[in-house]
Amino acid sequence: MDRTEALELVKKHVKTENLIKHMLAAEAIMRRLALHFGEDVELWGLAGLVHDVDYEETASDPSRHAIIGAELLRSLDVDPAIVQAVLGHADKGPRLTMMDKALYATDPLTGLLVACALVHPDKQINSVDVEFALNRFGEKSFARGADREIIRSCGELGLELEEFVTLGLEAMQGIAEDLGL
Repeated sequence: MDRTEALELVKKHVKTENLIKHMLAAEAIMRRLALHFGEDVELWGLAGLVHDVDYEETASDPSRHAIIGAELLRSLDVDPAIVQAVLGHADKGPRLTMMDKALYATDPLTGLLVACALVHPDKQINSVDVEFALNRFGEKSFARGADREIIRSCGELGLELEEFVTLGLEAMQGIAEDLGL
């Protein structure tokens, strides 16, 4: 599966614009992390792009989230490493590889960084800097859905929180127009 096919799959299964933007943000961060670690940028990006392909379908039964998506991806002969990362990001399988661990930590980071952008007067991701994001990270009531412990799991990748946020912010700023931020 190439990126065009993956994006078509996402748009077929996901109708919520903000969810698609979340998946694009995850793709961008995963690509940036792959570049940082000297890994396969395309493979990591695809994992980020398709990780929530079943989210709307499983909204009424979250226990099935990622399981349905993994089945769909397997039926399309998607690389098993992507399927494993999709399962791992939702605690439906082990996180064994760097890619698995990166997707797990990346998923909530996108929400934190979007929330940071939305509280800026101009609502632009390019107005957010790392210091601002880290300060907001420390506020428990800010972006409650962005699980701080999962974001902190970036340590399993050998990244300090500040470096992880820096890489994530750079990635999302690089696609600010696609994100509408």
